Amino acid sequence: MLSFENDYSEGAHEKILQRFMETNLEKVSGYGSDPYCESAKQKIREACECPQADVYFLTGGTQTNAVVISSMLESYEGVVAAQTGHVACHEAGAIEYSGHKVITVPQYKGKIKAEDLKNCLKTFWDDESHEHMAFPGMVYISHPTEYGTLYTKAELEEISSVCRSYNIPLFLDGARLGYGLMSEETDVTLPMIAKYCDVFYIGGTKVGALCGEAVVFSGNRTPKHFLTLIKQRGALLAKGRLLGIQFDTLFTDNLYFEISRHAIAMADYLKKGLAEKGCRFYLDSPTNQQFVILENRKMTELKKEVKFSFWEKYDENHTVVRFATSWATKKEEIDQLLDLF
Repeated sequence: MLSFENDYSEGAHEKILQRFMETNLEKVSGYGSDPYCESAKQKIREACECPQADVYFLTGGTQTNAVVISSMLESYEGVVAAQTGHVACHEAGAIEYSGHKVITVPQYKGKIKAEDLKNCLKTFWDDESHEHMAFPGMVYISHPTEYGTLYTKAELEEISSVCRSYNIPLFLDGARLGYGLMSEETDVTLPMIAKYCDVFYIGGTKVGALCGEAVVFSGNRTPKHFLTLIKQRGALLAKGRLLGIQFDTLFTDNLYFEISRHAIAMADYLKKGLAEKGCRFYLDSPTNQQFVILENRKMTELKKEVKFSFWEKYDENHTVVRFATSWATKKEEIDQLLDLF
């Protein structure tokens, strides 16, 4: 069966597997204090053009969002996110489970606007009874968003400016960051993200690694004893080398960016093919996630031979579904999918 269900169906890039084999019997220290983690951290700092950055490796995306948010907020604070933000919709209440409210603002194709954010913060502080409410303590965005859309440099700068005027951190979820950075329609770079965001993470799980995310604190907001907080919340590997080796490999010879570029090329090929077949798109996504409006009978028929993701109901007779390409997608697989339309 063909699979376009997500971008983490495959294992890991062969160069990572090769490095695992080459280093397998080496004896190194645990919990991220090994030379591979140190090398990976330095390469990430260089890629971000942020030599002072603090870099940490965590096991997965949900753990990363929960640990970063809960460790940066006071007990009475919540995190502001889009109504469709991942932490608001698709993390099983992980943020709320940590004791923090997700404060939602309107979304526009998955993104938030600086104006709405400013209104949210101003409304809170203008309310004379705000001490009886959850304080907005940080802002969460993702790049790409849940709809595969991207923030522009100007939008990122505007949101960052609002956050800094209220002295709250801006956190960027980069689970699919490589696919955002390699889109031909973006004007955002990794150094820009390091400049405008107080903390962000570089996704590995969905971009060529077996697992793992690299959290980057680009300024001076690293929580005290953050490594201890990671362990306390179950997101620290004793065999930290497993994450260090993966990110050290991904950030050698631009591998992370090259395999991300491949996923974008495959998504563009798929997008063009679906358009030629007369398919309607729910929105224009410039990244590896493509959202298509399917007639329900066609969707049921397609399910017999293809795995894809249900996204939302469009109307009584149509459904929005998602096809995702990845670093490992083959052109032949897309051709086989298109033959089914």
